[in-house]
Amino acid sequence: MITSCTDFNSRVKRNGNSPLWVMVRKEISDQIRSWQFLVLLILISFTFFGSMYIAVNNLNITVSSSEDPSDLLLYLKLLTTSDGSLPSFHVFISFLGPLLGISLGFNAVNAEQQNGTLIRIMAQPIYRDNLLLSKFISVTFLVSILFLSLTLLMVGGGLLITGVPIEFEELFRILLYILICIFYVGFWFSLSMIFSIRFKQAATAAIASIGVWLFFTIFYHIILNVIASVLVPRSSPFPANRIPWMADLLRMAPSQLYTDASTTLLMPKIRSLGPMSIEQMSGAIPNPLPIWDSLMIVWPQMSGLVSVTIVCFALAYYFFMRKEIKG
Repeated sequence: MITSCTDFNSRVKRNGNSPLWVMVRKEISDQIRSWQFLVLLILISFTFFGSMYIAVNNLNITVSSSEDPSDLLLYLKLLTTSDGSLPSFHVFISFLGPLLGISLGFNAVNAEQQNGTLIRIMAQPIYRDNLLLSKFISVTFLVSILFLSLTLLMVGGGLLITGVPIEFEELFRILLYILICIFYVGFWFSLSMIFSIRFKQAATAAIASIGVWLFFTIFYHIILNVIASVLVPRSSPFPANRIPWMADLLRMAPSQLYTDASTTLLMPKIRSLGPMSIEQMSGAIPNPLPIWDSLMIVWPQMSGLVSVTIVCFALAYYFFMRKEIKG
């Protein structure tokens, strides 16, 4: 991260910029050179190209054998089609997104303190919260560029292979999906940054962050299924995850919020995230939902994901402002 106070002061005087944006540029430069970012960048790129290869090979079969009008939205199918050998790209991100956020945030503050650079930075004529803001802004910028670049590669490759131009609705849905991915990664980055502030050792912060991720990904669903098996009678016409209070508890997990929002936006044929009665289904026209209707369905999930990201960053901000910095 920021390692030279002399270089920091010279940059501010030479460029005449705000100290915050000087720190943001330095953080971006350090993150790009870090091994954890490079490894995860390569891993996400490989999964992207692998998913696109599987989707392109099965695209003709999917479109020709289906009578669903939503299957004609080819660029959405590129992100959701799978033959079972590899998950689709949006499923991959549900696992790799938390790892990306955790890897960028678990040593964001404690590494500065261990290296002795944190007290040198705080000795400069800057606001204390500039350090935390610069780290969050730089990671948000890098994640945004990463997903936008992959989207442009997907659109360009799809245009070369199929010759079909992308429709406005497809583009809008994909951009909304990218926004969800950014906040999803931002939540895990903010959470890992809280542990980075609270724990002096980077390894402890990493273990705590991964433990929270594993809890919400695996054990949270197991615990809720055990509770539902005890409380929900076997004669219930709905499965446990379709009961309203059970579905609300499931959506407290960030991974479930991401899954619900991404699948609804990328699959326009999804009309509801809860149980539907026979009367509701009987009058439904088998056409894809307009983008605004899909957005209304996932608005609670999107606002929930944004809210938990803001709350985690606010907690990190609070802990850092009250943190005692010693030499």
